[in-house]
Amino acid sequence: MSAGVSTTFDDKHSEASTLTNPTLVLNCGSSSIKYALISEDEGTRITGLAENLGLDTARIKHTTLNGEKLEIAIAGGRHELALQKILELLEQYHFIAVGHRVVHGGREYSEAVRVDAHVLAEVKRLKVLAPLHNPANALGIEAVQAIYPDIPQVVVFDTAFHQTMPPVAFRYPLPKALYSEHKIRRYGFHGTSHAYVSERASHITSATGPHGWLTAHLGNGCSATAVYDGKSLDTSMGLTPLEGLMMGTRSGDVDPSLHIHLKRQLGMSLEEIDKMLNSESGLLGISGLSNDLRTIEQAANEGHEDAKLAIEMFCYRVGKYLASLSCALPDFTGIVFTGGIGENSVTTRTRILEVMRHFGIKVDADKNAGLVGGNEGSFHADDSSIELWVVPTDEECRIAQETRAALGLK
Repeated sequence: MSAGVSTTFDDKHSEASTLTNPTLVLNCGSSSIKYALISEDEGTRITGLAENLGLDTARIKHTTLNGEKLEIAIAGGRHELALQKILELLEQYHFIAVGHRVVHGGREYSEAVRVDAHVLAEVKRLKVLAPLHNPANALGIEAVQAIYPDIPQVVVFDTAFHQTMPPVAFRYPLPKALYSEHKIRRYGFHGTSHAYVSERASHITSATGPHGWLTAHLGNGCSATAVYDGKSLDTSMGLTPLEGLMMGTRSGDVDPSLHIHLKRQLGMSLEEIDKMLNSESGLLGISGLSNDLRTIEQAANEGHEDAKLAIEMFCYRVGKYLASLSCALPDFTGIVFTGGIGENSVTTRTRILEVMRHFGIKVDADKNAGLVGGNEGSFHADDSSIELWVVPTDEECRIAQETRAALGLK
């Protein structure tokens, strides 16, 4: 067992007995690994995060079933070492399957699939569409294969949920060859989150018939999706996660000619422009302070003008996008907010809905104020034209569900 892990054998035995047929969910990013071990009934789980991989500050932050917080230093450790340590931490729980979040499945994959040699090769090949993430996702698959070759693995693609979009929504108005030969199209992301919260909303609403939801996943990364009868019909992200909403550090939509303008006027390279749009823009770029909305809200309350503008722009652009995405829905049941901002910022939800002032939406302010800190519920007034919900997302649970379904398990 790794240094710093103080759980006794008896504690381990007691914990393991409460995790029945668990599924391990791995989300391997470019410099981090988020993981969760989820029981068959989805009622109990172990969670953790390996962060700062490759740096001297690399570490694993692990939370046991009884809530004990553990921290394991792996200075300089990269994905392979981190995964080895994570699997050591979890080996006594005898997980029966591993589900991997894979960012890009291209247009080849519209559902979760069991890993075999061909699927692994496709995950690697599709790094052309997700160069930072798919290689890390492949590392996670290979690490599990090396240690547990007989445990079935499943890949759950972030793009798969959006494969139900019609061509009118996913095609760009570009020469056909770019689509047919080079697969240039809108793919969409955050698929597991949009799938989870829209399904959950359909379960808890009293509305009858097929449901039409606008789901707003608002955090450091932001996207919105039009979901009708469980299917994605349009979404804000495109070929890459940069398209669409203003985000923590991403610009979202800008004039496509911005690249050539900045190259001509400032001599910026494509790489410099790409870094600026992805890492130095959004809430951070406008406020000049932070990509964290909580920090920006505090500054705005203290009179910081750029912080005020950042909030106004964020809410305006989200509201405008939600209004446009409503065009994709045959029927409009309501809006579902999720993600760190969507679940916790009462004022942001209110201001976004104020942008959509022509829709007849009415907010119950008291209910809205109570929906923070992981609370689920509705906050529309009785005479609102549509329903309003906050549903905390659970991407790990959705990945575990899709993993079991792909393997024909309960």
